[in-house]
Amino acid sequence: MSGRARLALCAWAATLMAACSLLPLVDPASWILQAAFLLAVQSGVGAAARRVPLARPLTIAAQAVVGLVLLTLVFARQQALAGLVPGPQAFQHFADLLRQGGDDIARYAIPAPLESDGIRLMLVGGVLVIGLLVDTLAVTFRSAAPAGLPLLALYSVAAGLSEGGADWLWFLVAAAGYLTLLLAEGRDRLSQWGRVFGGAPRTPGGEQGRAVAPVRTGRRIGAFALGVALVVPLALPAMNGGLLNGAKTGVGSGSGGGGTISAVNPLVSLRDSLNVDEDRQVLSVRTDAGDLSDLYLRIVSLDDFDGTTWKPSKRRVTAVPEGTLPTPAGLGPDIERAETRTSITAADWYAQDWLPMPYPPSGVRVPGNWRYEPVGMTLVGDHGQNTRGLTYEVRSLNVQPTGDQLAAAPQPAAALKREYTELPDSLPEVVSRTAREVTAGAVNPYEQAVKLQEYFAITGGFEYDTQVNVGGGSDGIARFLRDKQGFCVHFSFAMAAMARSLDIPARVAVGFAPGSPQADGSVSVGLRDAHAWPEVYFEGVGWTRFEPTPTRGSTPSYTLTDTPGSTVPDRDLPSRNAQPEPSVAPSTSESCTAQDKKLDACGTESAAAVPVTGGHGPKWYAVLAWALGGAAVLLVPLAPMLWRLRTRSVRLGAHGRAEADAVPHTLAVWQELTDTAWDFGILPEESQTPRRAAARIVRLGRLDPTATAAVHRVADAVEQVLYAPRPRPTPGLTEDVHRASAGLRATAGRGTRLRARFVPRSSVRAAWAVSARWTALQRRAAAARPTLRKASGQRG
Repeated sequence: MSGRARLALCAWAATLMAACSLLPLVDPASWILQAAFLLAVQSGVGAAARRVPLARPLTIAAQAVVGLVLLTLVFARQQALAGLVPGPQAFQHFADLLRQGGDDIARYAIPAPLESDGIRLMLVGGVLVIGLLVDTLAVTFRSAAPAGLPLLALYSVAAGLSEGGADWLWFLVAAAGYLTLLLAEGRDRLSQWGRVFGGAPRTPGGEQGRAVAPVRTGRRIGAFALGVALVVPLALPAMNGGLLNGAKTGVGSGSGGGGTISAVNPLVSLRDSLNVDEDRQVLSVRTDAGDLSDLYLRIVSLDDFDGTTWKPSKRRVTAVPEGTLPTPAGLGPDIERAETRTSITAADWYAQDWLPMPYPPSGVRVPGNWRYEPVGMTLVGDHGQNTRGLTYEVRSLNVQPTGDQLAAAPQPAAALKREYTELPDSLPEVVSRTAREVTAGAVNPYEQAVKLQEYFAITGGFEYDTQVNVGGGSDGIARFLRDKQGFCVHFSFAMAAMARSLDIPARVAVGFAPGSPQADGSVSVGLRDAHAWPEVYFEGVGWTRFEPTPTRGSTPSYTLTDTPGSTVPDRDLPSRNAQPEPSVAPSTSESCTAQDKKLDACGTESAAAVPVTGGHGPKWYAVLAWALGGAAVLLVPLAPMLWRLRTRSVRLGAHGRAEADAVPHTLAVWQELTDTAWDFGILPEESQTPRRAAARIVRLGRLDPTATAAVHRVADAVEQVLYAPRPRPTPGLTEDVHRASAGLRATAGRGTRLRARFVPRSSVRAAWAVSARWTALQRRAAAARPTLRKASGQRG
């Protein structure tokens, strides 16, 4: 194997080894095999182009075109021209897939399902792009050191998204691939100086010499550097945040009471959850509560409002208290309450950092590493802990205050009121003005909150629509109040902001509305049950749920009024019975009975719930066939140019170093000169002597003095090897041919130059060579027939 071929193989392997760091992000990891095959084809095209050889820009362009064709075959064959050439529809399809991939990344927790074509395109396409950059830097330009930058970028993406665990292993694999690439380049460079030498031979006394091969030394240095990169961060705990430090949930380390939480906003995927085609089950719940309409599963509370969105504040977390959790803030002893027990099982694919629980929890039994945030009374996973496949039990309080108790609530503490009524200056004035108009006549915060709830749910003319886009920024709430269309996020955001404008402490809770009762007594909570609602604080009661979103959830009993013609949904009905219009087809959980489930007669809950076989594009052999067909379509028009470039490379190669090679090298150089002249329109005349042929090329080609002298020097060398008794090598013949070619190119027109490059006349020699070989083969076959007949006659 040549040095450059070995370097190309190492570049391919280094890219794949760095891409292995993406394996924990997607399940299953079979995409790496597809990426390896497509990258091998792309790298093979580069190796073939360099062997021709093509110019460096043409080599890179050929690899890029082949990579695009391969992606088209796998992801956009139906939108491509003739199933192969990407056109406007194919590029639009790519854009749609990338947009879908971005949405799926926001929607799914790690690992995301591979059935998402958008995510698969991001993975495979990203590996091809990184592989092209690595191959270009390390092989085409023979500079392996800068090739580490795209490899680092690929690893950094994976490290930034991963949840920790075996990050050091993927760093080790990626670093080993990069070191292998560097060593392959060093070996290739050393080989250009001659044989790669080894260590010093043993002395007669048996002692090993002190000399060590540079390649062996490079391996040792690389292994030592890699060991330092892995060991030093472990020895120095203060060194964190580097490449080996995986993405964490934001929870402080340690088993004590320290640490903080600054988690991402959980609203990112709420819209997508509400818009799924099939209601995929997220949680299976069993409870001893008699009334399921209040079974809201709260994930986290959002209390920091910056004018654009609501998000959780950065707060201290502690170890989960043993036994009973502290009493919720503000809850007085005279408020009616009942403790319920709820057992929750999360789906195997559902990986949430926060633990969904009824609010307020009074006790939690959960396996794994969890931390407790006392202000919001939430549990958050520590060091990569999440809810995937988790079963846990929660004791919670079903708090049922009366309207009179809420109306008589005293003013909250000044510090609490100041924190939870804070509003940004950028909030449009229409928000507070509308709040005052809606609550006109209310005499206390309770009546104001009820009027706000009725305004959104009954009297305001609002419509529930998960497809609406009211935009972002400080004008988002104002636009929602004007257009009166949105879903739970808009309703809860708007009511909480308007309550704060009235000096009522408010925040937004995110979680799940009550699910659907099942035949086996459990409650199925699906993606479309994802919900957001406002919580208002009343001293003596604590944080109290309100439901402003029409047709969603259940209206709390303590907010029901005797308003004539009220259209508040019946609180005894589960949330799923109040689906928005237009409705969607019933999910599996709705139409499948318990008996059918026992007999496995139900369909899958979602197209994304099980691995899809055969739906990821054509098989590998179909891709190979299409790739070969595409390569043929690309190479057939370029065959004359490629054959000509290859022939020129062989004729002008490193021949003629010794006297024995003088004759074939000189004749090959002369053949190249006459063929070059032929490509520019000067037909060869085999009957002329080299001197007369050279004069004819100079005259017809209108060459300048430099090119003329070069042509005559080549002709003189040919005469020497033809007629001298002992021909000697003539130096500089290759450079003379290049000078003559430059002279012919300078005097030719644009059309002649283009034809000389892409459709060279001398390429007809390839057809002549094939014809000559075919004729010789026929002659040998004809000569072999009498021998066969004679042998057959003797046997007879």
